Amino acid sequence: MFTFRPSIQPMEPYIPGRPIDDVKKAYQLSHVVKLASNENPYGCSPAVRDAVMATFDESAIYPDGYCTKLRAAVSTYYGIEQDRLIFGAGTDEVIAMLGKIFIEPGDEAITGEITFSQYAASVEAMGGTMVYVPLHDHTFELNALLSAITAKTKLIFIANPNNPTGTYFSRKEQDAFMAKVPKHIVVIFDEAYQEYVSDPDYPDTWKTLRQYPNAVLLKTFSKIYGIASFRTGFGAAHPLIIEQMEKIRSPFNVTAQAQAAAIAALEDQSFVRESFRHNRRVMESTVAVLSGRGIYVIPSQTNFIMADVQRDSRVIFEKLMAKGYIIRAGSAFGMDSFIRITVGTEQEMEGFLTALKEVLDEG
Repeated sequence: MFTFRPSIQPMEPYIPGRPIDDVKKAYQLSHVVKLASNENPYGCSPAVRDAVMATFDESAIYPDGYCTKLRAAVSTYYGIEQDRLIFGAGTDEVIAMLGKIFIEPGDEAITGEITFSQYAASVEAMGGTMVYVPLHDHTFELNALLSAITAKTKLIFIANPNNPTGTYFSRKEQDAFMAKVPKHIVVIFDEAYQEYVSDPDYPDTWKTLRQYPNAVLLKTFSKIYGIASFRTGFGAAHPLIIEQMEKIRSPFNVTAQAQAAAIAALEDQSFVRESFRHNRRVMESTVAVLSGRGIYVIPSQTNFIMADVQRDSRVIFEKLMAKGYIIRAGSAFGMDSFIRITVGTEQEMEGFLTALKEVLDEG
């Protein structure tokens, strides 16, 4: 009856964490804590609400398609020229744009075998093939990425820190890697969790952009800035790349409310610092408890942790959900005995740890 593009047929839809209301209804619970999608448990800057409400009277008109004010704010904060920026309804949309401007049927892209699924979606939707390279110690192995390059390679997607493992590679490693990548291959660095990194040897990808025209940087307002529901992210790249992306960008893709929210969130760096401080403190105490039970936790530079419970993660996922805690089963990433846990507030994590102990003690 219908004829669909062949490249779409083998693809699977993205499956997000279970919504809180669904879990409440399914298990007849009055209180549910979501620790599944790496959101900021402290919400967002108080300034965001006022900024969003100030745009209410603009609801009947289309938003500024060029994100003029947001573009200026990002340009000023990061010290990057405005013509090097493009905005999307989350970095998901920016990732999809990159696939659309670079990938044709038969082309290849490279990424880690355990990482964010939307990289593959952007490539496969255009008829390309994603080549997966094993991680080393749960971290992107940059030399292995280099070894996977062929005449068909167009893009390399790298999450740093990586999702779902939470690991990162250093500035020295990134510099050595970029020096060896052929200049016609575009390297996309996704730094969704960069604001949670504490180690001083983390890469300066803004400097990488200046040095290498084939580098692209992705940033989001969905994580530490706490405005995931507004779907706002951006890419930074050489103006020639941005020019092509603008050709296929949806005309009014970032709402007026989302633009206002992002500006207010960016301007309140004190909220960002407090979110980082709380996250690090609660993460450390959570890891200490898990380690004390003999549970291995992958060292994380993000707002989530991957813990090896040495059980079927799907079973643990279901049992925790019945107790009111939504996490992600590692089976979704090919890590069957691991669970991914967003670091919530101190109270949320105390409740989670109690629930996890009960589940594990049940056998």
